[in-house]
Amino acid sequence: MKKTQIKLLGISLLLLVLLFPSCTNDLNQAPESANAIPGDQFFSTPESYKQNLAKLYAGFATSGQTAAGSPDISGIDEGESQYVRGYWLLQELTTDEALIGWNDGTIKDLHSQTWTSLDRFITAVFARYSFQIVNCNEFLRQTTEEKLAARGIDATLKAEIATYRAEARFLRAMTYWHLMDMFGGGSLVTEDSPSVFFYPEYATRAELYKFVDDELIEITPLLKAPKSNEAYRVDQAAAWMLQAKLYMNAKVYIGTDNYAAAVALITKVTGSTYTLHTNYNELFLADNDKNGAQNEFIFAIAFDGLHTQTYGGTTFLTHAPVGGTMKAAEFGINGGWAGIRTTAAFVDKFDANTTDTRGQFYTNGQTKEIKNIGSFTDGYAIQKFRNVDKNGVQGSDKAGNFSDADFPIFRLADAYLMYAECAVRGAGGTLPIATAYINDLRTRAKGVAVSQGDLTLDFILDERARELHWEGHRRTDLIRFGKFSGGNYLWPWKGGVAGGSPTQSYRDLFPIPATALASNSKLQQNPGY
Repeated sequence: MKKTQIKLLGISLLLLVLLFPSCTNDLNQAPESANAIPGDQFFSTPESYKQNLAKLYAGFATSGQTAAGSPDISGIDEGESQYVRGYWLLQELTTDEALIGWNDGTIKDLHSQTWTSLDRFITAVFARYSFQIVNCNEFLRQTTEEKLAARGIDATLKAEIATYRAEARFLRAMTYWHLMDMFGGGSLVTEDSPSVFFYPEYATRAELYKFVDDELIEITPLLKAPKSNEAYRVDQAAAWMLQAKLYMNAKVYIGTDNYAAAVALITKVTGSTYTLHTNYNELFLADNDKNGAQNEFIFAIAFDGLHTQTYGGTTFLTHAPVGGTMKAAEFGINGGWAGIRTTAAFVDKFDANTTDTRGQFYTNGQTKEIKNIGSFTDGYAIQKFRNVDKNGVQGSDKAGNFSDADFPIFRLADAYLMYAECAVRGAGGTLPIATAYINDLRTRAKGVAVSQGDLTLDFILDERARELHWEGHRRTDLIRFGKFSGGNYLWPWKGGVAGGSPTQSYRDLFPIPATALASNSKLQQNPGY
């Protein structure tokens, strides 16, 4: 399925819905609206609807109109503006799971939690979210009943387009969730907003929460049943996961605990046809579209070394963690970028006397403690993502530049951990089932089984780190558990101090970028910035 679906993604890269003036920031987003082609021209054939839907999915994988070299967003390195890479930087580099040795602008400020509203990486992420929302909105504008009737679309295709619209709304809801989680409030722009230039009103975090929740309630019945859609397209299980994530973080987002509502949704996911893959490490290889991992991936972003070339995504996650004495060929790449490692605080979450295969540390020539962030050999390296298949064969790009490994957004193992957390919090579910789920994961990783009495909130948080590290969950998890900012949990170089130091609580949110505030005075800056 991957090659078929990647072809679908590839043919639509030149069909990007062009920049619409309702975008909420002033970064240059190519192509310019002055050169825009009317949206109707992108929907001139029956096939174009699926091709344009594919572009919305490709918006999470690619960084521009074509293969690397024609960026959607200017003002920053193209690879750094890619959706998954930007999301990963803000979710992982700000935590105990990762730090980077490069001197690229303000990138080290992420780990030290000393960023400002001028940070170029934060600005690029905000711009990418805005850009993705704009594209989803235009797809929805162009697929209304009125538009389809005017174009003479037959009933069969109309029914299929109804599913496309539900998927587009899901992708938009997920982007709004990311925006709300990272930035709090922001502009709320939909297909019903003006399509001519205007300044969107500011929407609070609570208003964005309600929008995402309402959207998911409405679209879930319109999505296909679990595992009945094409590869890489979302289904009802993806919507259940996203809504459960929303509810589990409701105390943070709107000040109201909603774990109980999450349990019912998680139970639907765990009771669906998704299954755990038998081998943890195979989940992150170049053939994770066909080695069995795809049965665990509820939603994954497709990457292909030939058809979705980008210096973000898993290309970044296979190259940037390789350096020192590590052999690039073992990772299916032509050379490492010697950037990302992990901290001793994360390493210590694994018992050195066990064989837990999730602790994929490379230690040869590396020191566990980090004296110099700029030295790649300070800190253990992590060998999680590789551009080789389960037999060690390199991915499709034989030059070793770009990766084939897909990036999981939601997978069944996360649902198991979410269920366990809710059970431990007393919000529903049962502790015996929670214990069984945890031990399913630990057994797969050849770890030591635990008993029901071992399940505490601290254990769950650590187990989430062991299972889900480098998959873009850590910042949100630490905030939910009250351990991201402040002094409840310190790790090396938090606060810019070798042993870690407390940081300000307002850093649980990133600042609205100064450029966005300058372009739309209706936006409101988060407290502290």
